[in-house]
Amino acid sequence: MPEIQWTIHTTHPEMVEQARASLAEVIDPEIGLDIIQLGLIRNVEIENGMARVNMILTTPFCPYGPAMIEMTKAKATEGLNMPVTVEMGMEMWDFSMMEDPSALDWGMYT
Repeated sequence: MPEIQWTIHTTHPEMVEQARASLAEVIDPEIGLDIIQLGLIRNVEIENGMARVNMILTTPFCPYGPAMIEMTKAKATEGLNMPVTVEMGMEMWDFSMMEDPSALDWGMYT
C-alpha cells in the first residue's frame, strides 16, 4: 500500500521525509509498531509557520492515547522544527489504514 498523502506532500514536499522519520519514532506500545506503519497520522498541514497533525488511535479508549498524543506532538515539533498542534480525527482505525498490513503477520489476528 502506498504511503498516505498528507497536505505537506504538495505544499512542503521537502519536509515529508523528516516528518515521517520523526513520527516513526512514536511506537504504539500495545501493538509494537510505529504510528506511521499503523496509518495513525491521517494528515500533516503547515500554515503560517505552524504545523497541524491529524491523528487517530487504534481504539477510542486506548490507555496509551494521551502519552502517544504528547509523544507525537514532541516528535513532530522536533522533526518539523516549528510549533505543532495535534488534532484527533474521528475516523475509526482498521487494518486497511496500515501502510504495510503484512507487518501484522505475527499470528495474533489470523
